[in-house]
Amino acid sequence: MGHRSCSAEASEILLEQFELILDHHKLIDEVGFIHPSQFAELNEDSGVSWSPPCSIWQKLDESHESDPTGLMCLQNEKTVFWYGNHKLAISIQVVPVLYNAARLAHMEARRSYERLINVPNRRSSLNATNFEAQFPETDIMKHSRSLLILSPDFGSVWNSRKLVLSREPNLALLIDELNLSMLILSYSPKSEQAWSHRRWVIKKIAEKFHDLYDIIGKESEFVKRIAEKSKMNYRAWNHRCWLILYMNKGQMLDELDKSRKWSELHVADNSCYHYRRRLMLNLLEDNSLKDDEQKSSFYMCHSVDLLKEELKWNVHLIKKYMGREALWIHRRHLSYYLISRITNPIDIGSPCKVQLEMISALHCFLGEEMELVHTCLNIPADEFDDAPVQAQHAATYLLWISKKIVLSPEYRFQEKLMEVGDLKTILMNTSPEKSLTWERLLDQLPAESEKNLYEGFIWDGFLIVFLSNFLVKI
Repeated sequence: MGHRSCSAEASEILLEQFELILDHHKLIDEVGFIHPSQFAELNEDSGVSWSPPCSIWQKLDESHESDPTGLMCLQNEKTVFWYGNHKLAISIQVVPVLYNAARLAHMEARRSYERLINVPNRRSSLNATNFEAQFPETDIMKHSRSLLILSPDFGSVWNSRKLVLSREPNLALLIDELNLSMLILSYSPKSEQAWSHRRWVIKKIAEKFHDLYDIIGKESEFVKRIAEKSKMNYRAWNHRCWLILYMNKGQMLDELDKSRKWSELHVADNSCYHYRRRLMLNLLEDNSLKDDEQKSSFYMCHSVDLLKEELKWNVHLIKKYMGREALWIHRRHLSYYLISRITNPIDIGSPCKVQLEMISALHCFLGEEMELVHTCLNIPADEFDDAPVQAQHAATYLLWISKKIVLSPEYRFQEKLMEVGDLKTILMNTSPEKSLTWERLLDQLPAESEKNLYEGFIWDGFLIVFLSNFLVKI
C-alpha cells in the first residue's frame, strides 16, 4: 500500500507540472508527442524545457519494490516537456503516466462535483467565496483539459465540461472551449468528439449571445486550414456543412466564391464539392433569392443561373482533370437539381408558356449532356491511362441519366441517346468486368420507362403531368 501511495503521489506531481505549463502558456496552438531523443534538437532552438521534478524520485525512493507505473524510466530523461513559439512537445514516455494520473484526478473531481450539485439547496446556502472554494468546477475543467489533450475521443470527459459550462454559461468560457478543441484538432483533426463539442459550444453561444457572424467566418476558415493539413477529412467538412445553418445569404455567397479556388486545387476531394452543393441548396431554398440584386463575383442570384454556372464550371474541370470521380458525382447532383428546378410548379405562370420554356430548357440541357458524354467517350488514349477512366465515368453518368431522367416521347431523349451510341455497348466496352452489373441495371430500364412514360417528374411532392395537348413537337 505504501508503495502504491508513493507512486501515485509521484504521478500527481508530474500531472501538476503539466497543468502548470498549460495554465501559464495560454497561447499554445499545437501539441506534439515526440521521442525523448528529439528533445536535443528542440533544445538547440529558443524554447523552455522541463525535466521531471526531483520530488518524484524522492517519493519513489521511499519504496524498495519495483515501479509498476513506469516512472523510473524517466529517471535518466533530461526533458519531458518543451515549449517554444506557442508549441508544446511532450515525451511519449510520460504519456501513460500522465494519462493515468489525469484520469484518476478527473474521476475524483467529477464524483465530488456530482455529489455537491445533487444536494438540495446546497448551492444557495453557499456564499460566492465559499462556493468557489468548495465546488470542484475548477478541478474538473483543469483535469479534463489535461486528459483530453492526451485522449481526445474520451466522450465522457467532454461531457464533464458540458456539465460545468451548462450551469455557468459565460462567453469567455465558451470561447476558451473553442480554443481548447482547436488545440486538440491541431494534432487530432479527425476526432469526432472534438468536432461535436465545437458544435455544442457554438449552439450555446447562439442561444445566449446570438451574434455569430464573426465566429462562423473564423470557424469556416479554421476548417479550411484543417482540410489543408488533413486530406479527405469527412468530419471537418461535415462540421463546415453544419455551419451553413448559421450563415446569412451574403456569407453563403461568399463561401461559394472562396471555396471555388480551393475545389479547383482538390478535384479528388468529394467532401469539398458536397459542401458547395449544401451551400447552393440553402440558397435555392431562399424564396427571396431570385428577386435579390446582390451578386457575387461568379454567381448571379437566380437559382437556375446559379446551377447553370456551376455546371459550366464543372464541365471545365471534367475536361481539365480527367478521370476524377468526385467531379462526375458532383455533376449528377447538379443535373438533378437543375431539372427539378426547371420543372418546379412554384414558378408556373401560364401553363402553355411554362410548357414551352420547360421543353426548350430540357432540350438544351440534354443536348449539352450528350455532347459532354460523347466527347469523354472518344478521348484518345494516353500514357497515364486517364482516358479509359474518363470513359468509364462518362458511361456510368449516361446510365444514371437513363435511369433518373424519364421523359415522355416528345422530348426525344432516346433519339439523343442513340446519337451517342448503344448504351449497353458503351457500358460493356468501358467496363467489361462489370458486365453482370450492367445486365441487371439495363434490364430495369424498359419497365421503369414504361411505368413513368407520362408521369413526368416528382419533386418535393409536386407532380407535373405532361399532357399531350400542351406538348409541342420540336
